Amino acid sequence: MNLDDYRGIWVYLEVREGRIAPVSLELLGAGRQMADKRGVPLAGLLIGDGVTELAQTVFPYGADQVYVYDDRIFADYRTESYMRAVIECVQKHKPEILLYGATSTGKDLASAVATDLETGLTADTTMLDVNAETGLLEASRPAFGGNIMATILCKKHRPQMATVRPKVMKAMEPDFTRTGEVIRESIQLAEEDIRTKVLKVVRETREKVRLDEADVIVAGGKGLGSKEGFALIHRFAEAIGATVGASRDAVEAGWIDHAHQVGQTGVTVTPKIYFAIGISGAIQHLVGMRNAGLIVAINKDPNAPIFQACHYGIVGDAFEIVPLLMEAFQKEPDREVTYG
Repeated sequence: MNLDDYRGIWVYLEVREGRIAPVSLELLGAGRQMADKRGVPLAGLLIGDGVTELAQTVFPYGADQVYVYDDRIFADYRTESYMRAVIECVQKHKPEILLYGATSTGKDLASAVATDLETGLTADTTMLDVNAETGLLEASRPAFGGNIMATILCKKHRPQMATVRPKVMKAMEPDFTRTGEVIRESIQLAEEDIRTKVLKVVRETREKVRLDEADVIVAGGKGLGSKEGFALIHRFAEAIGATVGASRDAVEAGWIDHAHQVGQTGVTVTPKIYFAIGISGAIQHLVGMRNAGLIVAINKDPNAPIFQACHYGIVGDAFEIVPLLMEAFQKEPDREVTYG
């Protein structure tokens, strides 16, 4: 493999309900910075059925080019068909870096592509950078149980690949005067060549926790002591109209469902206000909430790492402090509170 043959940064553009997924726009923002640093173009890779028009929607977010596979055979996501398109396009145009959102689709596709191309893949990356001279992707993520941040390099293979969780990166402010080039691609692939068939798509109908969309989150950790103690978080959240979050320790203790977990093994959130109550501040939790607009921490331990990451910190017993906060809100029940 001649590494000098590979040039340019790509983002796999995931389509969700007829639109480009927000995580793909976020990755274009990160990709734009790296492409400018390297002096190379930024391209999107778009696969689907009836998706060509969507290519125009990503140019305002930083893309210079979009490679498009638009065919009925890509109507439903299937690993085999999408993988074939990605591999063919990569082998034809040779990007040096290819980024995917760490969604169920992105993680499935990226791992399959990495296996067949025999290249490296860093999963659940939380920080991205590129060496301007060597072109090495510096993909960082928590390791060893979250005790350190590991920066992973892929020195001998191309393309360098990484999956990045939603809400970790920030999309560019769209510039609707930007234009780009749409490059139509095709692949010789028949339905009988694909072993898997989509018989029916069943969408989950039960109500889900929308932590990633919440403006205000009240999150509790092991410092609350018990499931009964964690009930304080629910009462506080209800009092201020917030969504309930939790650390991994609280979830593993059975105090609350995993859907409420914030962090590396949970949900990445970007609320306007984040209350961290009884949470020590392990790195795997911090990577999930560090981009909140305002972080308020309450903890009895003055040396808790969370105080290094918050905007305001209160050292004390949550069972004394939180009721006082609730009382302060309840004194002015008719007052309109604007967050942000």
